[in-house]
Amino acid sequence: MSILEKLKPLALLVMRFALGVIFIFHGYPKLIHIRESMQAFIHMGFPSYFAYIAGILEVFGGAMLIVGLFTRVAALLLACEMGVALWRVHMLFSRPMAVDSYQFPLSLAAGAFVLAAVGAGLISIDQAIFRDGKKSSRKPKERD
Repeated sequence: MSILEKLKPLALLVMRFALGVIFIFHGYPKLIHIRESMQAFIHMGFPSYFAYIAGILEVFGGAMLIVGLFTRVAALLLACEMGVALWRVHMLFSRPMAVDSYQFPLSLAAGAFVLAAVGAGLISIDQAIFRDGKKSSRKPKERD
């Protein structure tokens, strides 16, 4: 379906925007209420400074997804963070049938992984800056 192919840039923009807003929404309180976040991370079995790492990664990584700057790197880091959350906090592997306890971080991890694999799309700063190496590496054809 060619009409759906033409919607790919818009679909990637929507995906980046949605994930970025969600990550910022969840990361901002970690930084604003850092003492409570540090206590929560200790309670979950992490070092307290992980609250800073998670908050900064979620806020700035989410912002980078929204504008489409270094999207693959930001998305991969966010997918890894969600992978750790699935493994250590939501106990995905010890309770695989309890989908209601891990469906949200699983969705975020999957969406972030898709963006890491596919990239930001045409409507992004990445495309304007890097052009995915397509135009800059093209050499003119030689005539015989």
